[in-house]
Amino acid sequence: MRALIVEDDPAMSTMLTRGLRRAGYAVDTAATGTDALWKISENAYDVVVLDAMIPDPDGFQVCRRLRDDGHWVPVLMLTARDSVTDRVRGLDAGADDYLTKPFAFAELLARLRALARREPAERPAELRVGDLVLNPATRTVRRGEVPIELSAKEFMLLNELMRRPGQTLSRSHLIDHVWDFAYEGGSNVVDVYIRYLRDKVDRPFDRQTIVTVRGVGYRLDDTA
Repeated sequence: MRALIVEDDPAMSTMLTRGLRRAGYAVDTAATGTDALWKISENAYDVVVLDAMIPDPDGFQVCRRLRDDGHWVPVLMLTARDSVTDRVRGLDAGADDYLTKPFAFAELLARLRALARREPAERPAELRVGDLVLNPATRTVRRGEVPIELSAKEFMLLNELMRRPGQTLSRSHLIDHVWDFAYEGGSNVVDVYIRYLRDKVDRPFDRQTIVTVRGVGYRLDDTA
C-alpha cells in the first residue's frame, strides 16, 4: 500500500515515515498543502495522513479541495488540538478519521488499516482468491488452513495482486503501490519479489496462481 504523509514538522514526518515503512507501506511525504495537492493529483495513494496545521493551504482546506475535485482517497487527519470544534471541522472537510497528537503509533496503524478497508472500492474483511486468503487487519495469509509467513514487502505485493484478481498489473503499477515515490531502482525488483512470493504461496502447494504476462506484468488467477 502507498501512503502520503503531509506533515511540516521534520521530526514527526521522519517518525511516521520510518514507522510506516517498517510496517510495509510505500511512503511519500509533503510539507505543505500545495505540495500535497500536487502529489495527490499526480500519484495514486491508498491513504493520506494529513496534519491539520500545515503551511497554506492548511489540512482542512487540502481535504476540502480533494473532495471538491473528486479525490476520495481515505484521509486520516492529525492535529495537536483536541477540541470538539476542530474534530467536527476536519470531518466536515471530508476527513475519514481524526487522531489527536500525541498518539500511540499502534493506534495510527490500526486506523489506517480500517480506512484502507473502507476505500471507495469497498474491501471485504478478508481477500480471497481460491483458497488463498489474506487478512489486511491481522496481516496474515493462509492457503486453505496452512498459514504462510511473508515479509512486509511480500505481504504488500500480494495484497495489491489480491485486490485486483484476474487483472494484469504492470511493473510500474506495482512499484507505485508497493514501493514509494523516492524509489530509484529498476523494475526488476518486482520480478525478484514475485519469485519470493511464488516460492511461498504457489510452489509448496503445487499451484501456479501468480501468472506472468510477458512484456506487461503479473496477475493473480484462481487456477490450480
